[in-house]
Amino acid sequence: MLKKTLMILIGIWAVGIHSCGKKEETVPDKIPIVSGVKVEISQAASVEESYEAVGTVRSKATSVLSSRIMGNILAVHVREGDHVKLGQLLVEVDDREGAAQLRKAQAALREAEETLVGAEGDIKATEAAKAAAEANSNLATSTFERYKILLERRSVSPQEFEEMQARYLARKAEVNRAQETLQSLAARKEQARARIEQSKAEVANAQIVLGYARIMAPISGIVIAKKAEVGDLATPGVPLITVEDPHHYRLEASVEESQLGRIRLGTTVPVHIDALQEGEMSGQVVEIGPVADPASRSAIVKIELSSGPKAPSLSLRSGLFGKALFLSGQRRVITVPHRAVIQRGQLLEVFVVDSTKTAHLRLVKTGKQYGERVEILSGLREGERIVVEGVERLSDGSQIARTE
Repeated sequence: MLKKTLMILIGIWAVGIHSCGKKEETVPDKIPIVSGVKVEISQAASVEESYEAVGTVRSKATSVLSSRIMGNILAVHVREGDHVKLGQLLVEVDDREGAAQLRKAQAALREAEETLVGAEGDIKATEAAKAAAEANSNLATSTFERYKILLERRSVSPQEFEEMQARYLARKAEVNRAQETLQSLAARKEQARARIEQSKAEVANAQIVLGYARIMAPISGIVIAKKAEVGDLATPGVPLITVEDPHHYRLEASVEESQLGRIRLGTTVPVHIDALQEGEMSGQVVEIGPVADPASRSAIVKIELSSGPKAPSLSLRSGLFGKALFLSGQRRVITVPHRAVIQRGQLLEVFVVDSTKTAHLRLVKTGKQYGERVEILSGLREGERIVVEGVERLSDGSQIARTE
């Protein structure tokens, strides 16, 4: 019995030794086979080389209105969004001070005109008096000459001669006084005329200042900003109303200085406005900034947006974000559909199919987008086959049974 038991234990030990010494055999995983994927041969094609510049939509004509006089605002006749016409009254400012200045200037004008009329009347009277004095003087002169002859002949006494001489000198003095009075009146007349011109200028200036109290629309357009309220104090230079032309807009795009040499006046460029449903429109380069900003190394290029019947001009507003695409030539690039590119974190990959119909993941670097396709900068050569549909069913090393 003991011997039989010992033999059984030796057999179990031998079997264990044999089992431990035997190597485990591994069964290789089965390679997945995928069908129904779409494969495309990568090819280089010519594409338009372009530069995209971003900018802001601005109205071609924008007027910021402010008061030229200080005073309380009495009335505001518009609201934001209102359409106004050229010359329409927008804001009224207290004009009492201007009205007082106008009345003062008008009173000074009337006084100067009255002075002129009086001076002209005095001149006429003095001219008549001078004419009479000259006549008397002529008579006195001729009489004096006769008396001189009579005195030499002793026909008159010295006393009579001296009396005639005194009358002669008096008549001469009257003529001189009349002449001096005329000169004084002429100067007074010129002063009155000068005061009239000055008063007229003051009246015109007062009327202009009085007109500043009524702020009119300088253009026909739409009110885009209103900072004036009844009772506020209007101060010269402080904006009250902003009016812009809603029919002519421009995209003011910031263009890098390295790209300015490729842009020409009059060039038609496509423009995209994100905020508009229709989005795409065309524009024409009408102005290129003469100087560049030293901080951003860019200059402003103004693009006149189309205002034809198909252009969304009625939807445009100042301040909208827009992009302009400047075409600069052609170049050959390899592009693939967006759906062919797989993104894993920061890595971009595509499935490349080799001659054995095996799909391999390959890292690629992408560039610009062209509609539904994207440029491949590196990682893919022309003529290689890539999977463009069904990539979600593949893994690295998948065998492709059938392609479309």
